[in-house]
Amino acid sequence: MASHAATTDDPVFPASAGGAALQHRPWISQSHMSRCLVGVECFLSNCGFDKAPWLTVGFGAGIAGWFGLPGPLYWIAFCATCAATATAASVWRHGRANFPLVRRAVMSMALALLFGCLAVWGRSELVGAAPISRSLSGTFMARVLSVEERPAQEQRRFVVAMREPATGRAIMARVTVPNRFGALHAHSGSQSQVGPGALIRFRGRLVPPASPLIPGGYDFAQAAWFAGLSATGSVLAPIEVLNAGTGGDLLAAWREDLSGHIQSKLPSGSAGIAVALVTGDMGGISQQDGQAMRDAGLAHLLSISGLHVSAVIGAVYFLALRLLALSPALALRCRLPILAAGLGAITGIAYTLLTGSQVPTVRSCVGSLLVLTALAMGREALSVRLLATGAFVVMLLWPESLAGPSFQMSFAAVLALIVVANAGPVKRWMAPREESIVMRLLRDIVLTLVTGIAIEAVLMPIGLYHFHRAGVYGAMANIVAIPLTTFIIMPLVAGGLLLDIAGLGAPVWWLADWAIAFLLDLAHGTAGLPGAVRLFPTMGTGHFLLFVAGGLWFALWRGRVRFLGLVPAIAGALGLALLTPPDILVAGDGHYVGVVVDGGRNLALLRESKSDYAMDNFLEVVGQRNAPLSLPRRPEARCNADFCAVSLDRGGRTWRVLIARSDAYVPVPALLRACSQVDIVIADRGLPGSCHPHWLRIDRPMLKLTGGLTVDLSGQTVQTVAQEQGGHGWWRP
Repeated sequence: MASHAATTDDPVFPASAGGAALQHRPWISQSHMSRCLVGVECFLSNCGFDKAPWLTVGFGAGIAGWFGLPGPLYWIAFCATCAATATAASVWRHGRANFPLVRRAVMSMALALLFGCLAVWGRSELVGAAPISRSLSGTFMARVLSVEERPAQEQRRFVVAMREPATGRAIMARVTVPNRFGALHAHSGSQSQVGPGALIRFRGRLVPPASPLIPGGYDFAQAAWFAGLSATGSVLAPIEVLNAGTGGDLLAAWREDLSGHIQSKLPSGSAGIAVALVTGDMGGISQQDGQAMRDAGLAHLLSISGLHVSAVIGAVYFLALRLLALSPALALRCRLPILAAGLGAITGIAYTLLTGSQVPTVRSCVGSLLVLTALAMGREALSVRLLATGAFVVMLLWPESLAGPSFQMSFAAVLALIVVANAGPVKRWMAPREESIVMRLLRDIVLTLVTGIAIEAVLMPIGLYHFHRAGVYGAMANIVAIPLTTFIIMPLVAGGLLLDIAGLGAPVWWLADWAIAFLLDLAHGTAGLPGAVRLFPTMGTGHFLLFVAGGLWFALWRGRVRFLGLVPAIAGALGLALLTPPDILVAGDGHYVGVVVDGGRNLALLRESKSDYAMDNFLEVVGQRNAPLSLPRRPEARCNADFCAVSLDRGGRTWRVLIARSDAYVPVPALLRACSQVDIVIADRGLPGSCHPHWLRIDRPMLKLTGGLTVDLSGQTVQTVAQEQGGHGWWRP
């Protein structure tokens, strides 16, 4: 940069809060650091951005840092670095230049990162429940805390409080109870209803909450840690009720009564959807219907969150506003928006409590209350600042929710909606003008389609990262499904419940059944279209963070600079397009071993899986939907009763892999000779220390430390569950 003194007309140093501090400063060093600081200061002073959302992003990044860093020493170093950076920024000077915006930005972001990391760390220490040390089988005594009915699976789920037999530690466990095991009263021998508060004795099996079977799989152990669950398991015999207890809370009883009433009015398929909309209980939705809704991009309709809460609160707000306006005296003496907002807030809170106060529902209720506050104050009802405030409140109360798809999808969808609504072309497209109703309707349809496409584009990377699959036609399906659910199904279900008080709800329930059946037909039809579902192998965290960074940059900046966010997003998309599945997959117990064959198009398993869970995990991670093949029948494999020798051409060479099939004794000299002739040995038992393959030995002692793992032969890399888990409390090698 040429040396010159800035004038008041100099476009590089505008007369603003930040730019004024830099004007007429000929003493600023011409070093590279000075030029960079001047450029950043000018950028911050000119961009006109909203600072509050970026602080929320920094808070969330601190939470993400805690999840991503391996253990306590790293967390301490991270917090110390943030604190030191904030302190240095508050006192730092560069010559006689002040650079107030740069200093303030660095200090604020460092503090936001620090507080985010401390928030989730503190939450983990407060609510985290260590898993039981080993699997337990026997007869247990427990107090029932909650009951979840799952009629579609013909089972119930109990959350119980009990003592761990080995240590006497008080723990919570979640057990699955098949409906065929009815409850018997221990004294009378008669059938007894099990509800919250009951003291029961049951015979069953408890295991520690499961960590991912292989890298990229679902981490139930993490979810259980923050839910306070130390064990999960199943009941193997009828339950004995020792004491029926005092029952659960009134709201739980209401939810149960509502669910039973709706199930009595509708067929099983429609009843499951209706119950989910009213009480949030999705146990009545069959696996086929649930999968079709997910593949069609309509799964968000099943979980009570933003759509449902906003629909209920919005309906009450606008109805209250119109009805209150019928009273001239009230309209002249009171601010009707405030009264309507108050009624909407009361309704939203009541609906949240009725549906069980799950985190997604509470999160949506908080956001809706903020919108009501803005409406009552005459402010813009939907803005990035308002969304950031809601996200901050949720992360402050439940910081662990940041790592879940529910939080990410809901806030990403609303953020996309705000960005589209505030875009200049959209405002011009929807600007008032004299035109026919048909043209106005056409404009609304086009805007709905554009908004749906934008939301699908934002949600697709999140879906691929967490579920390895994404619906392609979700935008089209939602154009019909969202209005159908919001303006027809939910009002019909509510009307049926109200009219049943007088015994007049039968016609309304018939209409509700028809509407829900249409929704399910739409889901199954959309999911069945060619190419409706895209499957991908496990997306690395790096690719996902590129999408997140690009999306946040695009959404939070203004002007042309926001388009720089497309650079990391495009880089993430290119990386996603180049993803290849791992070549070898080994479960944590070493029993299930999979090999990707046919150029990545198929998965071959060493053993037939008796568990759909194991098979589904393997297929999801490699991004396949075809039924697994049998590895011993593949041309790449030569097998006998004890071992399979597999040859794989990867990375310009042939890899030789030896996989154990049985527990039969093998003479040590023969085993050592076989080890020396292959590149990789895999066994679900311990191998002699003198077994030295050319590259990698995977046996039971190694898997106890690493958990499940995947092997990429071309890159010669190994990814383990232990690497993903780090030193967090829920991981037990």
